[in-house]
Amino acid sequence: MAVTKVSMSLDTDVLAQTRDRVGGRGVSAYVNEAVRRQLRRDALADLLVEMQAANGPVDDQLLEEVRRLWPGRDDADAPPPE
Repeated sequence: MAVTKVSMSLDTDVLAQTRDRVGGRGVSAYVNEAVRRQLRRDALADLLVEMQAANGPVDDQLLEEVRRLWPGRDDADAPPPE
């Protein structure tokens, strides 16, 4: 796969934690995977918006049932994407 070199700024503490986790030479791969993961999440959020526009919002009772069946979700109380 083609690779393009870029310059970016990171919070100092974020960079330090990243280097601690992956070493100095693994930062690019780590950031690349984080961006790839975020792009997938963004695409899913876009799909949810499209589905809600086409079908209306998900029924609150159904959402509660799903939340009960899916314990341990960190973002169970997070608002839906806009």
